[in-house]
Amino acid sequence: MARTERYKIHNREAVAEMPDWMKEKNCPHKKKYMEGKRIQPKNLTGKEKLTHIIDETFLAYNSARLREVCHLFTNKMLDKDVTIGMSLSGALTPAGLGCSSIIPLIKAGFVDWIVATGANLYHDLHFALNYPVHSGSFKFDDTDLRDNDLVRIYDVVIPYSDGLMATDEILREILVQPEFQKEMGTTELHYKIGKYAAEWERKNGLKDVSVMAAAYRAGVPCFTSSPGDSTIGMNVAGVELRGNKLRVNPSIDVNESTAIVLAAKRSGGKSGVVLWGGGSPKNFTLQTEPQIQEVLRIKEVGQDYFIQVTDARPDTGGLSGATPGEAVSWGKVDPTKLPDAIVCYTDTTIAMPLVTHYALAKHKPRKLKRLIDQMPKMMKALTKEYFAHNNVKMLDGSEPKF
Repeated sequence: MARTERYKIHNREAVAEMPDWMKEKNCPHKKKYMEGKRIQPKNLTGKEKLTHIIDETFLAYNSARLREVCHLFTNKMLDKDVTIGMSLSGALTPAGLGCSSIIPLIKAGFVDWIVATGANLYHDLHFALNYPVHSGSFKFDDTDLRDNDLVRIYDVVIPYSDGLMATDEILREILVQPEFQKEMGTTELHYKIGKYAAEWERKNGLKDVSVMAAAYRAGVPCFTSSPGDSTIGMNVAGVELRGNKLRVNPSIDVNESTAIVLAAKRSGGKSGVVLWGGGSPKNFTLQTEPQIQEVLRIKEVGQDYFIQVTDARPDTGGLSGATPGEAVSWGKVDPTKLPDAIVCYTDTTIAMPLVTHYALAKHKPRKLKRLIDQMPKMMKALTKEYFAHNNVKMLDGSEPKF
């Protein structure tokens, strides 16, 4: 007897033995809930491609969420009409993720604007300068590390004098150059520093090791939500004591990031965010929509796509663990797009290389949007729409200039 026929007979016998109340049970939605892929993967052989591993064996729990992240990012967010913002929290560049993942995403046009901690961009400069950053151990004796002129980021080791302080010295030399003697936002600041980083790469015979250099070449704006909270900001403050005229204005960043999201929507396209970790970069990336709706009083509905990789719990009340459902209440995420909102609870250092590899393997590069070049146009459009939706005038009584 064929196997399928035996199965049918066995199934009929099992039903016959059921109590009457179970036989009569109405299950109108059972088929819908069983539409997912059957969990019965083939044995691994060691010869499979990584994309196959993700598609065929990441079937449950956070591996399934990671598979969903790969599919959402690659199959929907990388459409040419989607503008992608990416936030970077935690010490990612010292861990090598700038080189392995962030730079390839920038070069492929898979990220259009970035919000990073200042620390990520500061430590990125070590790579452009060809200063050593090494793998170590979280078990190292920190007192002995201090005595040996070394600092530790968990299991990453960086020299103090010929790493951190040497980077600081060069950074200060840059910040006092004529092109920095004015007020600016962090995108302009990082774009100008990125130009130097690209030149350091060239002089050191290096290729694609600096995120800021890659962002400079690709025209990808890099924001820092807390510009004073990093060694870049510390050095800006240090040279100010000597009379340096550089002033970083956070309001410029708020308006420019908001202009990017509004321009994406007004062009008939979509806006999506990929949030690596939480913290201030996550909030700054997402607050663009409340800025549009709540402060500028412009009609909008929220982000179209939402991906977050985090290890933070939502029940502590911190933003790092806040879910996309909660973000809906703030207008940050379009409530109709929650099926395209995914949270994967894992370590960014695990997830980012996997997502990057999957996207590069499955999707051809996109044309660079070069948003840094479009910033004046986007700011003009934002300002014009703000005045159109609000009965306000310039504070000096003059007419606004668009």
